[in-house]
Amino acid sequence: MKVIYDAATDVLRIVFREAIVEDFSGDRPDVQIDYDINDKIVALEIRNASKIIEDPRSVEHIVFNERT
Repeated sequence: MKVIYDAATDVLRIVFREAIVEDFSGDRPDVQIDYDINDKIVALEIRNASKIIEDPRSVEHIVFNERT
């Protein structure tokens, strides 16, 4: 998973996996969800991120109940 923030465009993108985007949903303002050919989520994009997210430059990673 990658978290990419572009301060110049104020876009935060969370890429869950590398895949070709075949479709997307933009039902909500400033939020787009990208899907692959099998309708599985590939990425989430948030435009105007600094207005929506407290600090788009900061990332905290927490893992609960790791499975082995």
